[in-house]
Amino acid sequence: MSKAVLRCEIIGDPAQFDALTPHWWKLWQQSPSATPFQSPAWLVPWWHAFAPGELATVAVWRGGDLVGLAPLYLEHGTAGSKLLPVGISLSDYLDILAVPGIEAEVVGIISESIFSIGWAQWILSDLPQDSVALAMKHPEMDRPTAHAACPVLAIAGDETLAGCVPARRRRQLRRARQAASRCGGIALSSACGSPQTFLDQLIRLHNVRWAEHGGGVLANPAVEQFHRLSLPLLDAHGLVRCWLLAIDDRTIGAYYGFHHRGRAYAYLGGFDPAYAEESPGAILIGHAIVESIREDAREFDFLRGQEAYKYGWGAADRWTMRRVWTRS
Repeated sequence: MSKAVLRCEIIGDPAQFDALTPHWWKLWQQSPSATPFQSPAWLVPWWHAFAPGELATVAVWRGGDLVGLAPLYLEHGTAGSKLLPVGISLSDYLDILAVPGIEAEVVGIISESIFSIGWAQWILSDLPQDSVALAMKHPEMDRPTAHAACPVLAIAGDETLAGCVPARRRRQLRRARQAASRCGGIALSSACGSPQTFLDQLIRLHNVRWAEHGGGVLANPAVEQFHRLSLPLLDAHGLVRCWLLAIDDRTIGAYYGFHHRGRAYAYLGGFDPAYAEESPGAILIGHAIVESIREDAREFDFLRGQEAYKYGWGAADRWTMRRVWTRS
């Protein structure tokens, strides 16, 4: 396909950004490297909740079809403008979306457009190792560098977890379930289909958990607004996996994750610290892994951060990449 048939535009109007949504979904479904974090259900609400600068999103069209998208914005400061990805900070994976087979042409026209606008620094972070953006070439571009570790558990075996989770963690999980059972009747329930009710519980538990440490991420009103906008959209597209753990009808733990293309993602959780000895977080993660096996997932992605508990489940680091371009 000739590059001449591709048409590029830079979108700065939030209304036009919103109007991309139906085209964006079609492109997202075709893009091999896409994760829930690149979907419009995640990034459009992010912009509505935060809007930290001026939109500078690059869309590439072939006729009436959106074939490439770089959701970006300009953040203006005293040291000059930074060009940043929409979704930065709360998104564990970011990338440029492109239709398979024309990725090189798409990233070529996107880079030409981006270098035609004014900015002092362009930062692309949290790029997966199969990222389309890593293939971008330009004389002013730097070499990609390692950015963040996302521990990933390769899933194998059955619901006993014997094929993928170390024996020590499986013993700990059995003890946690036994301890919880001694406190009362245990109930694990899916909260899919009730996103706002689930968020009420997650926010309550997350904030209680982190109250003594200055508050968790969900204590930020803008972050709460973002999730209230995003979660229903993700749930409507079947991407969400939300679980609640209760003992004698008292909800003591919440798990917020995703499932897409054979990969489960553990995004956020919360639990009542009064039940810390019963390890509600471990019970929920164990349940989420079992459910991902039932759904034929190949991987369970613990996402960004090298917390020790992730490695106890048998996860191994997979690094995302970062690219920075600074104009002299």
